[in-house]
Amino acid sequence: TEKRFMYRTISKYIFERFSQQDQWVVFESFFGKQYSDSPKYIYEYLLKNYGDQYKFIWIINDKSMKIPGNPKKVPRFSLGYFYYITRAKYWVTNVRQPVWFEKRDSQYLLETWHGTPLKKLGFDMEENYSASPTYKRQIYSQSRFWDCLVSANPFSTEAFHTCFLYEKEKIIETGYPRNDILYAPNKEQIAAELKKKLGIPADKKTILYAPTWRDDEYYDHGAYKFNLALDLKRLQKEIGDEYVVLLRTHYFIADAIDVTGMEDFVFNVCKYPDIAELYLISDICMTDYSSVFFDFANLRRPILFFTYDLEKYRDILHGFYIDIQTEVPGPLLMTNDEVINAIKNIDQIEEQYKEKYDEFYDRFCCFDDGHATERIVNMVFNK
Repeated sequence: TEKRFMYRTISKYIFERFSQQDQWVVFESFFGKQYSDSPKYIYEYLLKNYGDQYKFIWIINDKSMKIPGNPKKVPRFSLGYFYYITRAKYWVTNVRQPVWFEKRDSQYLLETWHGTPLKKLGFDMEENYSASPTYKRQIYSQSRFWDCLVSANPFSTEAFHTCFLYEKEKIIETGYPRNDILYAPNKEQIAAELKKKLGIPADKKTILYAPTWRDDEYYDHGAYKFNLALDLKRLQKEIGDEYVVLLRTHYFIADAIDVTGMEDFVFNVCKYPDIAELYLISDICMTDYSSVFFDFANLRRPILFFTYDLEKYRDILHGFYIDIQTEVPGPLLMTNDEVINAIKNIDQIEEQYKEKYDEFYDRFCCFDDGHATERIVNMVFNK
């Protein structure tokens, strides 16, 4: 836009002449849409332990968002945004920075990324629906500016190395800060308070349903359609006495899902900022091809896969890094009948997948232990 071009010009000819501020730290999560994910946990750790040593800036589009510690809030692409990303020494983000951003040599860009990849990314993708033709070139140039990239397991390290063509020496194997809460000594208490806050009956078990987006169903770049294949009304009839469903679609999905008439059974948590907190209150996680199950597995609770369009998704749209039919720690369910049957027999499924789950946990949850944030802060900020 014209305004953005003007701000970039001001930044280039004015802000870039100002000295770098070594004590300034900029945070961003999902393009300024949320106060969440690993940047949130790194921020809260720094605030608690080194709050008097740094000035904190959050890129947040909704300035009314409650963030502890009173940081400076700037909406993405505002004049303040350009000012702070040009002058701050540190930038902590979980997504790719804008293509045009060229950091100073002495600035430090900490890329936490936002999940263990199941779906192929970047240079590992054959085709990419809905991504611009210059996508691979962009990914390559953007990742050159990352001073380090956070990995949650050795598997991710390999995937990031090939999909971003990124040097292994700069990948830090620490685990994800956002998963620290899953190992918190008081996690049961946190969960009880969260259920109360969200109005979920204490006597009901919870199923987190977190499907991802489909590359070929979109309105525009980054705005995806979503057709809910899960029959919520039927689910309510069959398991509503015992369970409630927490519905959480991917942040790319533009469609709002109508749950009218099911408010006491389906809780729409699409806008809830911190998915790690939702894991804590979920007895079962059900997804399709979202990477949520890698994180949820830290809790060792049952995982179901509603993969009704598996062949199309795997063979045409994306491709996977692992064999979803043999390596995931739960059953692949193709119909609503199978979903209901699995939920009703969840104890048998836990027993059936116990060995596979243990293998999966050892492979993908091996770094997470509640201290990932501390390790990253010591590596990046306490040099």
